[in-house]
Amino acid sequence: MAARYIDTEPELAFDHAEAASRRGGRVAMVREAVGLTAYASEKFHDALRELRTYRRISGSDEHLALMADCERALGRVDKALETVESPEAQALTGAAGAEVAIVRAGILMDLNRQEEAVKALEIPTLDMNKAYSFSPRLFEAYAEALISVDRKEEAAKWTARIAVAEQALGVEEDEEEIIDLDLLLDDPEEDEDGDVLPRAAEAVAGYREEQPRISDEDSLRTLSNNGEDEDGDVLPEGHEDPFAYGDESEESNHPEQSRDEQHDGSPEQDDEELEDGDAVDEFASQQRELGGAEDSER
Repeated sequence: MAARYIDTEPELAFDHAEAASRRGGRVAMVREAVGLTAYASEKFHDALRELRTYRRISGSDEHLALMADCERALGRVDKALETVESPEAQALTGAAGAEVAIVRAGILMDLNRQEEAVKALEIPTLDMNKAYSFSPRLFEAYAEALISVDRKEEAAKWTARIAVAEQALGVEEDEEEIIDLDLLLDDPEEDEDGDVLPRAAEAVAGYREEQPRISDEDSLRTLSNNGEDEDGDVLPEGHEDPFAYGDESEESNHPEQSRDEQHDGSPEQDDEELEDGDAVDEFASQQRELGGAEDSER
């Protein structure tokens, strides 16, 4: 199946991603695609399961904010807050870090802790004069938090900067976010290590964002207070996991297991594990023995 618009047909998008996972269930990006489409279609239990699996396989913490939001939607507010306040979540930067701040602020507002919500959003990348890819969402969340503590004048200023940031970033109001769900294998019997990974990469490329550590130089656009961007252009105003593999997942949790622990003692394994350096030494030894035999015959 070709690309699908995740915002307009999230249920169908989820169905195609889930079908792909039955053929590439141990590929991290496939599980990520299933989790993202499940989240978009508000299947929060499925999304949480898939994103947890993606995290276990990939070792990446980038979707902790979405996982916390799933917990929040399922009524587990304490668990959601624990997730976004974990050291792993607080160590995230860039778009992932901004999402953590936004979700954390939402949870705190649910708990009537508005002042804490405002402070949760005051992260280094909350800058009225810089537009990162996530700035419009961050500005909007901050404005809402300010309104909740009756700081309406400040909120109005941040609200006005949303349109400026969107224009600087080239975001059109009606622009649709697309996720390519061309995940199904051409050959149903095709090996998982064949085309699944690149197809999964395409699937999430339009939805996820890279999570680099962002410095001031990484900002996409610099905004000025007079409504111009950095080029001087005038801007407008205003359930049980069916794909979890028990033994395999245990092995993946111990990647640094020693060679001795993995060795079963069989001669076949000895041959297979002979390293290049060992092979060279063995060859040299054989040559010396042959040379010695020839000398004795002479």
